[in-house]
Amino acid sequence: MSLNNEARQAYNQTRSLYRDYTHDMNRETLGRDFHADSNRLKELYREAIGVSGTNQSSQQLSALSKLERLTRALAMRLSPVRRLVFGGSMIVFLSHYVLGFLGFSVNILFPLTAYAGMVMLLLVELLEKLDAKKEIDLARDIQLSLLPPAGITHGNLEIVSFANTAQEVGGDYVDAVKTPGGIYYIIADVSGKGLSAALYMVRMQALVHLLINKFQPTPKDLCLELNEYIKNDRRDKTFVTASVAFFPDKADYFDMVRAGHNAPVLYAADKDAVLDLKTTGFALGMTSTKRLNAFMKETRVSFKAGDSLLMYTDGLNEARNPSGEEFGDTKIRSLVELYGALEAKTMVRKIQNSLELHLGSGKPGDDVTFSCIKKHVG
Repeated sequence: MSLNNEARQAYNQTRSLYRDYTHDMNRETLGRDFHADSNRLKELYREAIGVSGTNQSSQQLSALSKLERLTRALAMRLSPVRRLVFGGSMIVFLSHYVLGFLGFSVNILFPLTAYAGMVMLLLVELLEKLDAKKEIDLARDIQLSLLPPAGITHGNLEIVSFANTAQEVGGDYVDAVKTPGGIYYIIADVSGKGLSAALYMVRMQALVHLLINKFQPTPKDLCLELNEYIKNDRRDKTFVTASVAFFPDKADYFDMVRAGHNAPVLYAADKDAVLDLKTTGFALGMTSTKRLNAFMKETRVSFKAGDSLLMYTDGLNEARNPSGEEFGDTKIRSLVELYGALEAKTMVRKIQNSLELHLGSGKPGDDVTFSCIKKHVG
């Protein structure tokens, strides 16, 4: 008969619980989460204490008034039932100390009841947050499923992309749409971040596919149609920066426009030179379609075997390291100069490695998306 060392078993269970509880509590994660929570509390405080529309400044408010406003702002974010539990728990909790201060005998159940109410409220809010996270994870899966594969081949063109969202879902858009006459490449950045930007990106993607499959427009005409769509909704204050290129089959050039987006970087193999493709154009949604039509310029760019094209969103060049230094356009240009002659997937990997080295222990503050388009010998 074998005997179990239950003390040892209890120790192992406790150790396992401790390991599971603290497995992701490293310095980087704790610092990032503390910073995010602090910003949320500051936002709540500014919203609660703000006195816009009155002549009273926040400095003139008493501590009691600030506490009352903060408590009200917090409570109004709760549902009626949870607000009732929160208010009742606060009253019971404060009554215990007030009555004790006045010399009345108070039952110990008073603070325990208030504590139980607060714990129940916290657990319900936590469960709701977990449910919301599941929905956001599902939205992320849907968004990722709509993006093109990381590597696309069309004729003698190879397109390799990298995408990383700053939050669970993001507002960067990259797409490649094949047609009988060639392939369209679109990269765009919806203003804002998070779920609202991601939903807007999905709407833009559906419209882009509809317009291309139905009309096969020029890059400029595609942008004009998208601008008209955005401007039709006067309540919509969103704007979108974008670069659109069309690569005709069996042609040694591509046509492109730039709508307020980062200038693509071209590596010309025959000259062993790097060029910034800066063309004029407002961001979509910022001005009328008529004015955009007059200002936006469509450019035809030579693109021969061995050439490479890098297109990216501002999350790449504006990525900051812990010291606050940006990755920068100059760094991007030098990387294209160094690795432009290599395969598209190699060039993307080199840029990714350089970005990770630049960020160190930090994370990008915005969505990062970039693509390398390589033309091989036909």
